[in-house]
Amino acid sequence: MAEAEAVDVDLEIIVQGAHGRSKPELRLWLRMLSTTKLISQEIRRRLRAEFGATLPQFDLMAQLYREKDGLRLGELSKRTMVTNGNVTGLVERLEADGYVQRVTPQGDRRVTVAKLTEAGVTLFAAMAVAHEGWLQDMMADIDPHAVAALWAEIGTVKTSASNHLSGAAFE
Repeated sequence: MAEAEAVDVDLEIIVQGAHGRSKPELRLWLRMLSTTKLISQEIRRRLRAEFGATLPQFDLMAQLYREKDGLRLGELSKRTMVTNGNVTGLVERLEADGYVQRVTPQGDRRVTVAKLTEAGVTLFAAMAVAHEGWLQDMMADIDPHAVAALWAEIGTVKTSASNHLSGAAFE
């Protein structure tokens, strides 16, 4: 683990060091990317340490938590942006742990729906509370007004990027 952490460096520092002062759009993108990576790595670490779970498991369970009747595996794949094969693996693992069950509605074996079990609902509820607390902790040094302003400004960045996509639109 220490070896992986040693290799992990801030993307902003690499680019600024290699190219001097970068263009503002590049600097903004790298700051957003490195911030997302930093927070994601910490969330992954805390999920593993406190719940023995991975971020993809958390994301999958979050989708199922929102849909009490469950979701088809293809829909789960779309919502989590994970391949069908990987969704199947995640569901199988969570099913083996007793957190997810697979059902075939009306006996149609062509359709598989994943649902959280009672144990899955309980676990996810605890993880969601912890996740919210971790984010609050990591952003504790930011004034709440600044959080709101940043949320709006990043929304403008997202809209601009969406307006200039080539190919399929962001869903």
